[in-house]
Amino acid sequence: RSSTNFAVLEQLMLESVAFAQAANVVDVQHVNAAIEAKAQRNQYFESQIRDSIIDNELLIQVHGEMVGQVNGLTHIELGDASFGSPIRITARCYPGKTGLINIDREVNMSGPNHDKGIFILQNWLSASFWHLAPLSLNASLVFEQEYNGVEGDSASCAELFALLSALAGLPIKQGIAVTGALNQFGEVMPIGGVNEKIEGYFRVCLALGLNGQQGVIIPKRNQRHLLLDMQVIQAVKEGKFHIIAIDHVLEGITYLAGVIAGTQNALGVYESNTVMGHAQATLASYRQTLERNQPHLPQMGTV
Repeated sequence: RSSTNFAVLEQLMLESVAFAQAANVVDVQHVNAAIEAKAQRNQYFESQIRDSIIDNELLIQVHGEMVGQVNGLTHIELGDASFGSPIRITARCYPGKTGLINIDREVNMSGPNHDKGIFILQNWLSASFWHLAPLSLNASLVFEQEYNGVEGDSASCAELFALLSALAGLPIKQGIAVTGALNQFGEVMPIGGVNEKIEGYFRVCLALGLNGQQGVIIPKRNQRHLLLDMQVIQAVKEGKFHIIAIDHVLEGITYLAGVIAGTQNALGVYESNTVMGHAQATLASYRQTLERNQPHLPQMGTV
């Protein structure tokens, strides 16, 4: 694949010629040198964010396991700079009747495409546990340390995985970042900036220490768009970094939790020792808690 932006191609050719110097022919090493030089010039903002992660000012975990927490991936464009960066997405659950609260939306920090993704997520969750309807659930989702607003639906899968982890009480791998949208049937939809997101997260993992357990979950429909940096390709070949392509959200949560997602029987019930089975048990216990406490709730007087 090659760009048809001729202004960009012309600039690349001129810089490649400069690197070739006295050589008779401009070859691949000169072009790669020009590309690398441009990347270095444009890495200031990315390096600032990465330094904040290294200094533990931006809280990003790339080792171990956590419940209700996942690394999403953002695509940032600032002038000529275009790069990906991880962002912490967290979920909390408890008994109630409010349903799913998108904290970013509540404070007017999310755009319509992101809100649409949240509604789709909520509908998938409700449909997946229809046998427990109406769900006795209060849950919240938020992009931690994000103050510039959230837009796009490419973090929908990551948000769902954080929510399922919190519901099931199962820890998920923090070394695996997630990007991907979903539809109401749980199918994973393609997203933009897939190369930048993978490369940006790889550089963060490299700075914090590659351990062979890190990688990125992407939509399978984005595989044909991959055109990655050679350093990332080499790390994947050596098993130091992983790219996991999925078609359905249940594939993703199975990989992250290391537990089978589970399937429903005719009554809508999931097997007990599965991700969805654990979530089902939590939702059932929430309902019991509400039913038990309902008689003791204070009654409002009438006027």
